[in-house]
Amino acid sequence: MDKIRNFCIIAHIDHGKSTLADRMLELTGTVDVRQMEAQVLDDMELEKERGITIKSHAIQMQHEGYTLNLIDTPGHVDFSYEVSRSIAACEGAVLVVDATQGVQAQTISNLYMAIEHDLEIIPVLNKCDMENAMPERVEDEIIDLLGCKREEILRCSAKTGEGVREILDAIVERIPAPKGDPNAPLQCLVFDSVFNSFRGIIAYFKVVNGTLHSGDLVRFVNTGKEYDADEIGILKLDMSPRKEISAGNVGYIISGIKTSTEVKVGDTITHVARPCDKAIAGFEEAKPMVFAGVYPIESEDYEDLRASLEKLQLNDASLTFQPESSMALGFGFRCGFLGLLHMEIVQERLDREFDMDVITTVPNVSYNVYTKDGGMVEVHNPAGMPDLTEIDRIEEPYIRASVITTADFIGPIMTLCLGKRGELVKQEYISGNRMELLFDMPLGEIVIDFYDKLKSISKGYASFDWHMNGFRPSNLVKLDILLNGEQVDALSTLTHRDNAVDFGRRMCEKLKELLPRQQFDIAIQAAIGAKIIARETVKQVRKDVLAKCYGGDVSRKRKLLEKQKRGKKRMKQIGNVEVPQKAFLAVLKLD
Repeated sequence: MDKIRNFCIIAHIDHGKSTLADRMLELTGTVDVRQMEAQVLDDMELEKERGITIKSHAIQMQHEGYTLNLIDTPGHVDFSYEVSRSIAACEGAVLVVDATQGVQAQTISNLYMAIEHDLEIIPVLNKCDMENAMPERVEDEIIDLLGCKREEILRCSAKTGEGVREILDAIVERIPAPKGDPNAPLQCLVFDSVFNSFRGIIAYFKVVNGTLHSGDLVRFVNTGKEYDADEIGILKLDMSPRKEISAGNVGYIISGIKTSTEVKVGDTITHVARPCDKAIAGFEEAKPMVFAGVYPIESEDYEDLRASLEKLQLNDASLTFQPESSMALGFGFRCGFLGLLHMEIVQERLDREFDMDVITTVPNVSYNVYTKDGGMVEVHNPAGMPDLTEIDRIEEPYIRASVITTADFIGPIMTLCLGKRGELVKQEYISGNRMELLFDMPLGEIVIDFYDKLKSISKGYASFDWHMNGFRPSNLVKLDILLNGEQVDALSTLTHRDNAVDFGRRMCEKLKELLPRQQFDIAIQAAIGAKIIARETVKQVRKDVLAKCYGGDVSRKRKLLEKQKRGKKRMKQIGNVEVPQKAFLAVLKLD
């Protein structure tokens, strides 16, 4: 066991984690030169296209007689749950900081997560070969953050490969070997799982105690189900089968599991014959922050959508969903996501991996609604709001947001955050002219387009990270959109009373542009309760019934127009208005 090292790479977005992992795999000869490509561990097309890591990826390398288990992690704030699971399976972390950009918000939050798990941290300065690198200044920031010595910080360039061998040596020297007893009863922590259409569900685990042999009868403690370990092995670029895996190592198990609910990430695997006395304390469940309805475009695809979501949930444990129905869209699911990017990625993966065309409604957060009889209801969907007369107060979730930026952009960022009902908690200089601003803000204000705006006003330099900070009472109202007097429940939103009129007016204007014209006038109205606060009209498409009247008495023309008017009125009574998918998305990009 003293020859094993388990470590992960953590960093902010675009600081070069995946590139550094590429160089390590090259140096240790894990990946053949012919198979080598950029971001070799990112195996989804989506990851390659966007240049981001979405999933953690585990792989085993050999370096000078030592076995190194590397887990490459995502850097975006929406995927921090992946990072927390990777950290639980490691004894050390390589903290990568970009020498051209310095310490960013996500660097700090991932670092704190690693420190809470008592991991050994190896600070690495990447991109040192670039002309605009400021290694000394960034080293000062790392020393302030970590309290380490200057000589402990390693410099490298993941692009050219310079300094990578020193990092591998440092991993062997500084990161402790895993603790555990190969002869104790078996305890394995499941930290990830994937669905394979030929082999069923494959679970990735780390052996904490004991030894697992191929063909053993094992039990998953949480679900209580028992299986034969048909195949076990370690993770190279492909899966590579082994006869046994002992304490401290990371591997996979295939046991012919068909149903996705039988594998929970964070579960413990043990032997049936000689079980362990207690399960490993896993990591806490992911708490979804953003909720949106996902509906199939064809209503008969409902069951297929359920199966697709279950398979996707295996691969992405932070996705939650429950069935719901809507008057406008039929049957679908209310899904919980960790953020807007997460929502976009899930939608994209449903389309690519499962060929599902879906409509996604306006995202919103969950509110605590207190009724006058002293009860409390958790509302994820505006349609589920109790009647106005029964509500005592509504509390909305607040977050503590940390924004790191250069001093030049403080003004616009303050204006943006205060405009989103934020309160400044404190601001402090980190180093040079870089500042950290802390705000308390309602989560509902951030859900829609906050991150995009922050990036554009700071020219991409501000970095943003947040965590939950309890619930607070708030003056919220439910804003309904009516088409021809019919309420479209999928477009309802909960919004602050001060923003409601403005928001309602902008929604009506936007919908007027997007709804196709019909044979009759369509009235688009925004309402709070019974009070209409905004209205737009989509004009009807008219046929020229007077074309054949080229002269004669005006009463003949009136008669034809009256006849047309009666027909239009009848159409309006029986006509219904289809809302295109673009209209649901438009609400996200109202400005």
